[in-house]
Amino acid sequence: MKKSNRSSVLNIEDTGFERFSIKNILGLVVFTPLFFFWYIKFIGLLPEHVILYVLFVSTYFGNKFSREIILSFAIYVVYWAIYDSFRVFPNYQFNTVHIQQPYELDKALFGINYQGQLLTLSEYFAKVHIPFFDVLAGIFYINWVPIPIALSLYFYLKKRPLFYSFAYCFVFVNFLGWIVYYAYPAAPPWYVAEHGFALDLHTQGSEAGLRYFDQILDVNLFKGMYVRNSNVFAAMPSLHSAFPLITLYYGLKAKLGWFNIFFVIFCLGIWGAAVYTSHHYVIDVLCGISVASLGIFLFEKFLDKKVQVMFVK
Repeated sequence: MKKSNRSSVLNIEDTGFERFSIKNILGLVVFTPLFFFWYIKFIGLLPEHVILYVLFVSTYFGNKFSREIILSFAIYVVYWAIYDSFRVFPNYQFNTVHIQQPYELDKALFGINYQGQLLTLSEYFAKVHIPFFDVLAGIFYINWVPIPIALSLYFYLKKRPLFYSFAYCFVFVNFLGWIVYYAYPAAPPWYVAEHGFALDLHTQGSEAGLRYFDQILDVNLFKGMYVRNSNVFAAMPSLHSAFPLITLYYGLKAKLGWFNIFFVIFCLGIWGAAVYTSHHYVIDVLCGISVASLGIFLFEKFLDKKVQVMFVK
């Protein structure tokens, strides 16, 4: 008999579907005030928080299919909510912010001589940037979330066990990266360019080199995104560099054939764009690659089987 590719996390086929059960209503009554209290009191309620709430509640109470989807993808919602809450517990309150050290290290290891001056690669590209690459870098950075989400949707519909492996490995790697964020708060290259080595805890996020993408296309995309960055001093590791590597690994694991060439290009594009746009040093990118590699190894060795037992028939 062919093994079912559907998740048993909700036991929908076995238990039926109760939209407005007493348990669900009580859960909503408890969840709603806690949700809005947290965001209003501590973070600041934004339109995306209201959209998230409406989306979650409407899909949970919608029908069998919508409830299964929202609960399956809830791990991503939890990931986003935790990251968004970092502004309440900024990493600079827990450890010294490193500004000059990563700058000097990156320049020593990967510096380039330009007009008689040794520069980091980020400094070099800030002086010598080309409109074509400005747009290309922006395109890669736009897709750092949509492409992994698209792969998640594909796995959810076609290869359900891999969906859970990919989603939970993705979040696990993020947790490893967050540990480094708090152990070693580090300023990005754009911070040094704009503020030098002085620590300014009130600094807002910056679109840095991605501003050229906005200027060329006459949009306000990246400025609107980065001004809300919840953690400016979290350059190391570059999780932007970790995400495409996870995508590539699971694309190879799923044997997606020639499509994996696209994921290789995605990796190289994100890694290059991270440095080109002054969002990360080369050492940040290498650290992100290392965290992703370690996270994939640990997840596959110790956690993947447990995830499969929990969610897959």
